[in-house]
Amino acid sequence: MIPETSIDVEAAERRIRRHILRTPLLEWPGQGLWLKCENEQLTGSFKLRGALSKILGCSAEDLRRGVVAASAGNHGIGVALACQIAGSHATVVVPRDVVERKRRALESLGAAVVLADGDYGVAELEGRALAAASGALFVSPYNDPDVVAGQGTLGLELAQQLTRTGKPGQVEVFVPVSGGGLLAGVGLGLRLGGAVVRLIGVQTEAAPYVHRFFYGGDPASVVESPTMADGLAGAVEDGSITWDLIKRVADDIVLVSEGEIAAALVEIARGTGMVVEPSAAVAVAGARRSKGDRRIAVLSGGNVAGGLLERLAAR
Repeated sequence: MIPETSIDVEAAERRIRRHILRTPLLEWPGQGLWLKCENEQLTGSFKLRGALSKILGCSAEDLRRGVVAASAGNHGIGVALACQIAGSHATVVVPRDVVERKRRALESLGAAVVLADGDYGVAELEGRALAAASGALFVSPYNDPDVVAGQGTLGLELAQQLTRTGKPGQVEVFVPVSGGGLLAGVGLGLRLGGAVVRLIGVQTEAAPYVHRFFYGGDPASVVESPTMADGLAGAVEDGSITWDLIKRVADDIVLVSEGEIAAALVEIARGTGMVVEPSAAVAVAGARRSKGDRRIAVLSGGNVAGGLLERLAAR
């Protein structure tokens, strides 16, 4: 069990504050829903927070050796920009079917991109092996106290914005879940900021690892299926610090279907003009299941595959 004191959200906020945007909390009129728009972050994703927190806290020796990350795209982009800022070099291992927009972003930031023949799980195994062989620092997208602390700055920021959501009452915050770094961090940041909320993780039915664990099952028994929410795919590392943290900060984990994700994706675009990733739309899909009148959905990213929205709208 990792002590919460080892995850220093305030220190992370001091490290990264001048390199990130304070993203808006916007009301979606007529929906009874507020949107925390991390899709408007500099790299189009919340992942920049955790990557900066980790990389900017590294020693000069670690930076000299270089950094390796495995990613479906957004974590790698955050690591690449953080390395550029810190004067280090990033190598990012991604699945071969990575969204082309994310691959181009990695290359534009100077990262060396390695294509893995498989899903995110395969990419992570290859990334760890590459880091071990080269002596580089491996940066996990979730299983690292400094990364979780960086994601916690989103929760701290949200706590400061909560007074804008209307009349007093129970606030429900819906957060996409994959490895759990965002959910754990947001929970810790909200608590640090003095916010009392009901925190709900939202996961796709196709990869319900955290949901299975949260409700007493064995994550190893999950049989994953394809999902349009590519950023939420892949198993969670054994022994990850996020397992215990999620139990401590989350009130519920809910599952949404591919149809619900697609519908939410189209509705967000039509209702707000924002184009977000399926991995972000899961939060809205989860929020739609609640009858609460103070709901917040964290839009985790906006680096969507070209043409996806048009295909879904036509269908």
